[in-house]
Amino acid sequence: MGLPEERRKSGSGSRAREETGAEGRVRGWSPPPEVRRSAHVPSLQRYRELHRRSVEEPREFWGNIAKEFYWKTPCPGPFLQYNFDVTKGKIFTEWMKGATTNICYNVLDRNVHEKKLGDKVAFYWEGNEPGETTKITYRELLVQVCQFSNVLRKQGVQKGDRVAIYMPMILELVVAMLACARLGALHSIVFAGFSAESLCERILDSSCCLLITTDAFYRGEKLVNLKELADESLEKCREKGFPVRCCIVVKHLGRAELGMNDSPSQSPPVKRPCPDVQISWNEGVDLWWHELMQQAGDEFEPEWCDAEDPLFILYTSGSTGKPKGVVHTVGGYMLYVATTFKYVFDFHPEDVFWCTADIGWITGHSYVTYGPLANGATSVLFEGIPTYPDEGRLWSIVDKYKVTKFYTAPTAIRMLMKFGDDPVTKHSRASLQVLGTVGEPINPEAWLWYHRVVGSQRCPIVDTFWQTETGGHMLTPLPGATPMKPGSASFPFFGVAPAILNESGEELEGEAEGYLVFKQPWPGIMRTVYGNHTRFETTYFKKFPGYYVTGDGCRRDQDGYYWITGRIDDMLNVSGHLLSTAEVESALVEHEAVAEAAVVGHPHPVKGECLYCFVTLCDGHTFSPTLTEELKKQIREKIGPIATPDYIQNAPGLPKTRSVAPRHCGKSTGEPGLLLSVPLPRELSTWLNTLPACFKSKGQIG
Repeated sequence: MGLPEERRKSGSGSRAREETGAEGRVRGWSPPPEVRRSAHVPSLQRYRELHRRSVEEPREFWGNIAKEFYWKTPCPGPFLQYNFDVTKGKIFTEWMKGATTNICYNVLDRNVHEKKLGDKVAFYWEGNEPGETTKITYRELLVQVCQFSNVLRKQGVQKGDRVAIYMPMILELVVAMLACARLGALHSIVFAGFSAESLCERILDSSCCLLITTDAFYRGEKLVNLKELADESLEKCREKGFPVRCCIVVKHLGRAELGMNDSPSQSPPVKRPCPDVQISWNEGVDLWWHELMQQAGDEFEPEWCDAEDPLFILYTSGSTGKPKGVVHTVGGYMLYVATTFKYVFDFHPEDVFWCTADIGWITGHSYVTYGPLANGATSVLFEGIPTYPDEGRLWSIVDKYKVTKFYTAPTAIRMLMKFGDDPVTKHSRASLQVLGTVGEPINPEAWLWYHRVVGSQRCPIVDTFWQTETGGHMLTPLPGATPMKPGSASFPFFGVAPAILNESGEELEGEAEGYLVFKQPWPGIMRTVYGNHTRFETTYFKKFPGYYVTGDGCRRDQDGYYWITGRIDDMLNVSGHLLSTAEVESALVEHEAVAEAAVVGHPHPVKGECLYCFVTLCDGHTFSPTLTEELKKQIREKIGPIATPDYIQNAPGLPKTRSVAPRHCGKSTGEPGLLLSVPLPRELSTWLNTLPACFKSKGQIG
């Protein structure tokens, strides 16, 4: 086994070469020589040596990396203990249990005081409008975080409490999450595109004591009154018997009124003319961020936490319809995101890194905030969207800040491809050295465009596979070591031991396709589902005892490269974000007109997958464009705009099979097995492909 690149010298010049063997199969693109020369891992052989040691000697491998961080007290017992086999008892993973540290101290205080990076820019902030910019240094960020830690402490927040954060991509979001980490509280960040109902559900599930939000913000041309949504959510919480005692509000659109123009450590006033946004105010609950910060001290001793103490909760869609609160812990997560960031992006101190993900997703947690800061990196924090005010916005930002490492989603790449090469090539992009993709497998056509047009055929692409549950990258190329194959996530990261299983749970060797699982823990693995460890065990470990089950299918080719083939459970990947079919179905059947609903994925040229919904109506109701819009609105309100279906199909008789386990996607009289023959997504997809084209002309699809 081995690629041609390993068996003969690389050619000279900066352009990576496409290699094709005698069999006609594409072998991949070699890393450019200039990238290899300075890379942390400069060859495939070196990668294999490090990976073998990380898997065979995980305690020693990660123990050496742990020495690069500050520990208030060392690990008193075993460095690693775990059980992946549900037949042998409770599932658990413990890395360095008993050691104490604080992740905020490691990513801020040490960078300022020990590494002398206080004057280094931590973030360049780029607002929705091109003229809205500022920056914040590591020292300024530390002061802001200490001040807000004092604010939270004054509001009664203690170690172990849960704090909900519902904010756009502004500097205060980073400050808020790091302040929670500093005092040992768990942040639960909810993407600002989610609905009031989704926010309420997450607040209730983890009993959050406090909410942090923003007055309003622009996303492209669209004005989002976030405070209004937050108020609606808190009202729902009160109705359900859980009043949140405090809501801290950042005055973002109203910043100009506060005279903050000269403050280097806060986002600047919004330059776009704003209509009168009505911000309701709830006395006794709502507090202004800026007023609290004016009264706060700028020193705060960090709370020293056990390595296995929880750091944050982040909710991800679950196949049952109820989101899962994924719990990550302080020590292992810190080690893993710092290490993956360093090696996957081949980070060097002079780099300017830009991950375009929202912090409301795990990518933003790991590769906007914690991973870059743990390495003392300078990053870009972007509030806007790729197409506003024009389709070249991303590349103008790359040139503006001389971005060297760029990480985005295949959905964004496919969307920008539609506008042709000109919006990209009219910008220099000469600073770019490494490109990355995240969220879903990238199709070869988009990979080749990204490589040819954006990277000018000189930038390696790291196509990363990982999940909210894994904390960081699991399968990924390394820029200086891995010959790239378009669409393949290539090889496992350090400490990751993948396997491919058949339906019987047998490991498949060589070329194979089946269930992707991992055989042993890595430091960044989630520890539990918040408040429901049984669900954690059932979801990830019950199907194949002894393995962590990803829920993804995978193929391994003759060169050992891994290719993700898609979800094998009732989850859909829309624009790089997992959505539960059951959650969407549940939202549909809450409408009075819908008796039954079923949801499947449908190919989409930009999103990768979109939602295709089938509904069976109750007697007396007629399918119409008005009903279609009502159903879409209901889904937006229950889940969020990201879950809006592209198609809603009137299906008077859904295809059914008696072999299918019951699933709640129909109205019930309280009898849980009422719909005994609800179709599986695969069966619906097959049926969908057989639908005659005349359905659309007859108005059956909205």
